[in-house]
Amino acid sequence: MVYKFRVILDAEEDVFRDIAILEDDTLEDLHNAIFNSFGFDGMEVASFYTCDETWNQEEEISLFDTGDVLGEQKIMSDYPLSDILDKQNTKILYVYDFINMWTFLVELAAIEDQVIGNTYPETIFSHGEMPDEAMEKNFESDNADDYQNEYEDGLDEDDLDMFEGDDSFEDYGFEENWN
Repeated sequence: MVYKFRVILDAEEDVFRDIAILEDDTLEDLHNAIFNSFGFDGMEVASFYTCDETWNQEEEISLFDTGDVLGEQKIMSDYPLSDILDKQNTKILYVYDFINMWTFLVELAAIEDQVIGNTYPETIFSHGEMPDEAMEKNFESDNADDYQNEYEDGLDEDDLDMFEGDDSFEDYGFEENWN
């Protein structure tokens, strides 16, 4: 079977690609198809994230093993597409280049029979031009003012000095001039 995905760049303008790929291909194969179809060089780190129906991020699936014990963490090449996505679970997030945070909404749009003679993966439709820069992400909490409200006078450098009013370091288990 062939999985057909719509891969939408999280941007102000509509930019998306439709990609056809075999169901037995891996997330790494989909990663390669995505960065190629959007014109990236493939030299940056990327991850997929499982998500719920409203695109809330869940489990990370990275390109490389970043765990403490090598081989313990499953990576993109360990997951055939059919293990992650099906008719009930159609959405996954993709982030390419963790400096610029190119973020994509990836949705399984159709599952169809393989066409003999077609080469997969393939970009079957392309819409929109890639912007020069990724859209700026806002990583603030919905309750960002709660922290500020806790300190009625606001924060200043004295609030951030962990040793304020303490002339010695004895309470911390070491001496001030330890070297």
